Amino acid sequence: MSYTVSAAGPVKLRLNETDTVASVLQNVAVILATRRGEAPMYREFGLPQGFLDKPAPVARQMIYSELREALEEFEPRALLVGVSFEEEAGGALRPIVEVEIAE
Repeated sequence: MSYTVSAAGPVKLRLNETDTVASVLQNVAVILATRRGEAPMYREFGLPQGFLDKPAPVARQMIYSELREALEEFEPRALLVGVSFEEEAGGALRPIVEVEIAE
């Protein structure tokens, strides 16, 4: 079964989540919402921002690649199925991620 996660809005954290699916989806949302270097004491966590100021087609490919690598490193239970994008005013891209949960 696949699940969709977006980086829209603030992530509502639930500490000590006992449901595996909810825990993985929460972790994916946190990865999407965190810029690399932004988490104190864990500077390598999150997405690198190399895609900023790139043309949309290039940025889409970079986001996909950076997200795949971040999920492999920080949430290996989430298997990336696909990424689609919403384009906001001004050309900003918001990734919508589809993942499957490896149990």
